[in-house]
Amino acid sequence: MLNQQSCPSAQQLLLDVFGYNTFREGQEPIINHLCAGGDALVVMPTGGGKSLCFQIPALVRPGICFVISPLISLMKDQVDTLQACGVAAAYLNSSLSYAQQNQILNEMHTGQLKIVYIAPERLLRADFMQRLENLPINLFAIDEAHCISQWGHDFRPEYALLGQLKQRFPDIPLVALTATADHATQRDILARLQFNDPLVAIHSFDRPNIEYLLIEKYRPLAQLFHYLDEHKNESGIIYCTSRRRTEELSQKLIAKGLKARCYHAGLAIEMRQSVQDLFIKDEVDIVVATVAFGMGIDKPNVRFVVHYEIPKNIESYYQETGRAGRDGLPAQAMLFYDPADPAKIRGLLEKNENKEQLRIELHKLNTMVAFAEAQTCRRQVLLNYFGEYSHKACGNCDICLDPPKSYDATEDAQKILSCVYRTGQQFGIGHVVEVLKGAQTARIKSLGHDKLSTFAIGQAQAVEHWLSIVRQLIHCGLLMQNLTRGSALQLTQASRPILRSEQALYLAVPRLKMVKVKKKRTLLSSTDNKLFARLRQLRKQIADRENLPPYIIFSDVSLSEMSEIVPLSRAEFLNISGVGQIKLDKYGAEFLAIINEYAQSL
Repeated sequence: MLNQQSCPSAQQLLLDVFGYNTFREGQEPIINHLCAGGDALVVMPTGGGKSLCFQIPALVRPGICFVISPLISLMKDQVDTLQACGVAAAYLNSSLSYAQQNQILNEMHTGQLKIVYIAPERLLRADFMQRLENLPINLFAIDEAHCISQWGHDFRPEYALLGQLKQRFPDIPLVALTATADHATQRDILARLQFNDPLVAIHSFDRPNIEYLLIEKYRPLAQLFHYLDEHKNESGIIYCTSRRRTEELSQKLIAKGLKARCYHAGLAIEMRQSVQDLFIKDEVDIVVATVAFGMGIDKPNVRFVVHYEIPKNIESYYQETGRAGRDGLPAQAMLFYDPADPAKIRGLLEKNENKEQLRIELHKLNTMVAFAEAQTCRRQVLLNYFGEYSHKACGNCDICLDPPKSYDATEDAQKILSCVYRTGQQFGIGHVVEVLKGAQTARIKSLGHDKLSTFAIGQAQAVEHWLSIVRQLIHCGLLMQNLTRGSALQLTQASRPILRSEQALYLAVPRLKMVKVKKKRTLLSSTDNKLFARLRQLRKQIADRENLPPYIIFSDVSLSEMSEIVPLSRAEFLNISGVGQIKLDKYGAEFLAIINEYAQSL
């Protein structure tokens, strides 16, 4: 176990403890700077290797590192991973008993710990700050640092107080890390934390292994089931905006025979912990959750993230989709979009009495809507938002894979606009489309709308076609929804030239089907390999025995390499990605026994 007396080099730690031969792009300069005692702001995408940027300096430098983290689940996951690698790490939070907390405090003062995870509220308590004065601290690391900034998407007042650290401990290096910070947030973090001549390391926000997809909602539940049919036995997260929706949706998935659970802040903490444990231990495939399920999820083999409703801002979308494909293998981010959803979110946001914060939140929502309604490469829109300007389409989003087609929609628009006018501009989208389609409903008959000249003039097209055209007319400013009259459709001045045939109108051809995506070959193609299956089974047995998530033993990428390379000796096994000296000693014999038995059977 690495403790205060063990301070090897960064390169040696990378190999022996974490099992990697080389640093990822951008890691080494940050690590060297922190090892030398400098401050740093690190903006690096989820899955980019942020944790190693502070964990290795914490082990290289003599003393103890405190990692400020916002979530209990995040602390536990990181500490479990470190302990599995032989690092003397612990977390200090309310999930521990009084006796357990006292034990950790004692280990801090007796030099038995190298890394301690702690929440900002506890760290900043007067009694704890006094305790810190008597400890040999080698580094403060602030994880999820966007929480510090009022411009960040998850601002937390207690985080904003962390500026005290440099005042109290001016000579101790400080690093702030986040995956989601635009220019305004970056500047605010730098100002609030009062760094000493910091290294500012802003890395690419691009996650090329994630495929960004969007489909317009028509029959969302049926669309979701169709999507999940193509992702059987894969690990995924489905985000919803309300607690009730997560419960309803998870029940429907379970009824379909899927291994799913719901997760939201209203559940008892024991239930939330149970759901998270089942998910990270691969015993549940799908978690249907609110944003409460998030920052603590380091599970590397999440293959898809679905947003069942549009998120409130691009930062949340980016962070949540970033939970897919942390292992670097292909993954998908699917957004189900209904243009009516933003109005509902605006209504919730406008309850905020802080006018300045409301202004920021509405601006961020508008940029998220613009992303959803973009007709250009989604990755370009996403990267441009974070100031990483890209002029090349990615080829890995729905816009690139199936470019929008336009058509002369003048006649279709006239049918809709006329129907809105004939029905008295007093009805919502659903009713207008029913009139166009000639629906024989009691309501239509009682209103006499079956006698209108526009009744049934849209029979030739599907309901979904008309819904899409109505939405596009709203986007173009030819129709508006009057929120004070139950979202009734009303004509605008701009619609007159279209109705009078004085002007042609071109719209996007409605997308009534999901983009067909070719399955990409990945390292996991070896899942068909008998050896991979046996190694995975062994990993699960060891994980259950040690009460750990399987990925903490070895990742899917490591197992895939084992099944392809077939290492037969300890030296060969040590060359597998993710296998360090500690894991070789702990697990090597069991895995090598399976691999050698397999090799002899060939």
